[in-house]
Order: sequence, then C-alpha cells, then structure tokens
Amino acid sequence: MLGVAAAALAAVLAAGAVAAVDAVRSGSSAVHRIAYFADWNQAVRDYRVSDVADSGAAARLTRLMWAFGEIDADGRCHIPDDSAWELYQRRYSAAESVDGAADSYEQPLAGGLRQLRELRERYPELGASISLGGWNTSVHFSTAVRTEESRREFVSSCLDLWLRGDLPVRDGEPQGGPGVAAGVFDGIDLDWEWPGGDGHPDNIEHPADRRNFTLLVREFRRQLDELGDQTGREYTLSASLPGDTQRMRDGYEPEVFEPLDFATVQGYDLTGPWSSVTGHHSQLYAPEGAAPAVGVHSVVQGYLEHGLPAEKLVVGFPGFGRGWRGVGQQTSFGRRAEAEAPASGDYGEHAASYAELEQRDARRYFDPVNGAYWLVDGGEWWSYDTPRVVARKGAYARERGLGGLMLWNLDMDPEGDLVRAMDTALDGDTAAPWE
Repeated sequence: MLGVAAAALAAVLAAGAVAAVDAVRSGSSAVHRIAYFADWNQAVRDYRVSDVADSGAAARLTRLMWAFGEIDADGRCHIPDDSAWELYQRRYSAAESVDGAADSYEQPLAGGLRQLRELRERYPELGASISLGGWNTSVHFSTAVRTEESRREFVSSCLDLWLRGDLPVRDGEPQGGPGVAAGVFDGIDLDWEWPGGDGHPDNIEHPADRRNFTLLVREFRRQLDELGDQTGREYTLSASLPGDTQRMRDGYEPEVFEPLDFATVQGYDLTGPWSSVTGHHSQLYAPEGAAPAVGVHSVVQGYLEHGLPAEKLVVGFPGFGRGWRGVGQQTSFGRRAEAEAPASGDYGEHAASYAELEQRDARRYFDPVNGAYWLVDGGEWWSYDTPRVVARKGAYARERGLGGLMLWNLDMDPEGDLVRAMDTALDGDTAAPWE
C-alpha cells in the first residue's frame, strides 16, 4: 500500500514540476563545477587521485578542492608529521598512478601531490585549490588572523608551502625541498568553520574574528596578486561558507565577498543528528510545515541579501545522506516522523555515502517540486541527493545566474554519477537520462 501511495505522490509532484523544470533550462550556463577531494581517504578508503580520472569526474570538473591544509599553533600553514607520507612521500605503483608509470625512490615529489600534478597535466583545464581549515582543523585560524603582522606571515607561509611548493624534507626521505610542488595548486580556499563561533569546541575564538576574516581575505588577495605578477599566472581565492544564515551574519561582513573569486555555500546539513525528527538535510525548497523549515533556496536568498553576488555563489550539495532508525511510516512516507536514534552507514552514525545508499534494497521516493529524495529501509529513513536532485539544483543555479555547483566529496561518488549529473545539468542538457 505504501509503495502505491508513494508512486501516486511522485506522479502528482512530477506533473506539477514539468513546467518549472523546463523553464529553468532556458537560463545561461553556470561556470563552476567543483568537488572536494578528502586526502585522508587515500589511506582510509583506498580512493586515489587516479580514481578521479578513471570515473570521468576530472574531465567534467573545473576545479578540485584538496581538503585540508592545516594551521599550526603559531598561526602558520604547515604539514603535520603524520600527513607527510601520504601527501608527498609515498611512492605509487604504475597501477595506482594517474599516468600509469611507477614512482622512483629518489624523485623529489611523490604521494598524492605528485598524482594531483599528473592529473592536472592530463586535464590542463582543471584548477586545483588547497582548502585551509575544515571542521576539525580550524582550531588556530583565530590566532593566525589576530594582527596585521600575523595575517601577513600566515598568508606568506601558505603561499610558500602550497603555491610556491616549498615542502619540508623530513624522516630521511628524499622528497621535499624548495619549489618541488610548485604549480600543483593554483588556488587557495578558506574553510574556517566558523569565524563567528559555533564551530568545533576546540577552536580558539576572539571577538574580532569576523572583522579579522575580512582583513585576512584582503591580505590573501594582495599577496596572490603579487605572486601572479611574479609568475605571470592567475591564482584563485575562494571561501567555504555555512548553510546557516545566523552563522553567516555572525561570521561574515558583506565586504568580505569583494576580493573572492567565488564562494561555496554548504547546501547540506540543514538537519541531522541533533534532531529526533526525520528531515531532508539538503532539500532545495522547504515545503510548508517541513522540519527543518529551511532549504537551499532560503540559504541562497540569505546570502544574496547579505551582499554575495549571484555569479560568485556556488551551491554545495552532498555526496552523503543523513539517516534515522526506529522511524514510523504512518504519515508523509516517513518524513517529519519521530525517530529512536541516528542510523549508521559507511561514514559512521547518521551518515552514509551516496554509493552505499544506492546499493540498499529499499523503497525510494523523489519529490521533484521541492528537490528532495529519500529511502525507507525497514525502520531506517535516509535523505540524500541523487542525480535527479542534482539535476534539479543545476537547473535552479542556471535560472538564477548563480556561479555553479560543488560536491562534498568525491570518494562518496566513486563512479562519478553525481559529478556527471552536475556537469550535464549546468550545461542545460534536456536529454539527461535521469529525467
């Protein structure tokens, strides 16, 4: 009975959405097709840079964001000792490498950074930014930006390490040295979570963080432009912003957007384990009575009203789902239902990758009007984005002249399904196979 009712629901919603979907396809094509590469998953999940090429994702992206560059207690960019091996010392076999050639012991650059260089040589239109911070490693951002001198030295240390490619030599390995990683990255992404507080409990905070972040962005722009004058190259500056308008107001002055080339806005985690009620964590629109009463659209509107230009606003979408267990199915197909606890997936409690969720034997539902998708697997209820949802979001971005879309993150989409949907939708392809 539930499956029949769900089919009826989908049919009604789809009928109402046809005109809207056709209308959004008439907009101009957005520019940015961005995805994050979580470098720790080279070891944890055996997802390598070569997989970005083999899946077809590299050919469809405009920029890869490498997560994450860390900041030490003195407020400088650095590479922790336990990260050096995977990042630039590990020698890859021919089978693991982007170019099909084995690394030698003596070569000055190996590891993931060497593979990224090979990827960009194979796809010269693909940009690459080092993303500084992230949820677990924004601890010392506040220290780094506290004074004019600290900001200047922080930015200089980041450009030396990541753009000029001056890697430390350590542990008796032959890798490292001045300039060995030059050209691997052509951009800096600032992912301080968050300048106005409400971030990781270990974060150092200061009342002037909001203002100091603006000054930091200006200092990055100044030094990047100076470096560009020296090298004859252009360097990209971006920021990752929260999908929460209160955090937006608390952490970002409107003038911070001017020096940025673009900003990615997290269109996910709109709800999660902090709620005992199921809800879509990345829905495009929030229907009346929805929990949460927020969608990607309301977040986008908040940023536009706050001064972020539409053409600089890149909408982030998730490669993961959020789930609950012990969910009753009596109303709304499990939506907005009380749950016993978070469900567990391949990314731990309350989180599962798109790839893992697609393999489940479950009942599935698509709401094309509000841009949401979910599945019911026994007593578990999961909300996540599929190619159909990404197509809807790409159409939305095109209609409103936004800067494009961004995926977090690539290893959650190992076959490149979501990247392919992003690319096709932003091209305005009316023959997408998931429509």
